[in-house]
Amino acid sequence: MIGAIIGDIAGSIYEFNNIKTTDFPIISDDCFFTDDTVMTFAVAEALIKGGRDAAKTEKEMAKTMKKYGKMYPDAGYGIRFREWLASSDSKPYESFGNGSAMRVSPVAWYFHSLEKVEKFAEISAKVTHNSEEGIKGAKATAAAIFLARNGRPKDYIKRYIELKYRYDFSKTLDEIRPDYSFDETCQGTVPVALQVFFEAESFEDTLRKAISMGGDSDTLAAIACSVAEGFYPVPEEIKERALAKLDKKLLSMLKKWDEDLSVSSNPFEHRDIMLYTDYLLTNPHTVRKTIHHPDTNQDYVVPEYNEIMHNFIRDAIVSERFRSDYAQILANHNIRSHQDMVCEVCDASEVLLEAMLTVIISGERVKPGNVAWAAEDGILGDILFYIRKRMEEDAAEEA
Repeated sequence: MIGAIIGDIAGSIYEFNNIKTTDFPIISDDCFFTDDTVMTFAVAEALIKGGRDAAKTEKEMAKTMKKYGKMYPDAGYGIRFREWLASSDSKPYESFGNGSAMRVSPVAWYFHSLEKVEKFAEISAKVTHNSEEGIKGAKATAAAIFLARNGRPKDYIKRYIELKYRYDFSKTLDEIRPDYSFDETCQGTVPVALQVFFEAESFEDTLRKAISMGGDSDTLAAIACSVAEGFYPVPEEIKERALAKLDKKLLSMLKKWDEDLSVSSNPFEHRDIMLYTDYLLTNPHTVRKTIHHPDTNQDYVVPEYNEIMHNFIRDAIVSERFRSDYAQILANHNIRSHQDMVCEVCDASEVLLEAMLTVIISGERVKPGNVAWAAEDGILGDILFYIRKRMEEDAAEEA
């Protein structure tokens, strides 16, 4: 979420003093964090406390937003949000403001499937922004971040957002900039912020282009830079300047967020899975064997690529996190091949997992996109991670 924080702080002094140029000092002494940063931290804390449970997370969203609102009462909230913070209940007020999109970035880093990212983005929005546009803005932003951080090219991200969320990216920034003015709505901010990302060539270029548009500068930059963070490396100097603007409470929460994220993250990113898949697809003559799994009473053709798999897993992984619920996770997914085959997981044996992996990857040859779907849904990461742990356990037993 550092991208959103940087964008907010850098744009803070231009929100009501718009500039239409990319030539300006980044994070000067006068810059400060605003409600964009405060509520981004609130969402991050709610996700941690919610424990990936939808109902619990929704309750935590309202509680943490009010908590942070009281901690930072002068952060620059909109009128209706201030009223909501001060109210005795937590009923949403059908806002379609850009607040739902400016605070959503932690969601895109906390979950390992696009489906869950979009689901929890809606949860983070609807506690206040329960309008169609308010929810749409949060989901589109979170989806773009998730796709960016998982190695999707910009044209893929743009096409996905166009088709699913019906945003129009037909105008260039140069066409938009002259007449673009202050707009606090999702529909007036999110498409422009995403267009900034699509046209930018680096993280810094994203930041400069965002602020050069004018309008709601801090929020526009927060949204654009939250996507850019997933796609480009963030310059250390800019990051350090931004962090220097945070107080001890927010820095402590950022540390907690980083620690929780490093523990909970699935170590297999889309880039790694695609590299592994590419290898298997280009080596179709791998020796194969047929295995019979008694629990499903089905035969599976499994390539004997244990050494290849082991090397890939060893090189691709840095996390030592082990989750004991992988069998249940896999059982909750009906993993379908191009032949509509369903593998029901009765026990998460290594043989069956290898068979599932083979089914998914084999499907790519007949139905392009099969692997991408399984990767985005978290299935491939779960399978590979579990197999890796089984290999480590076997090696430890042999030793």
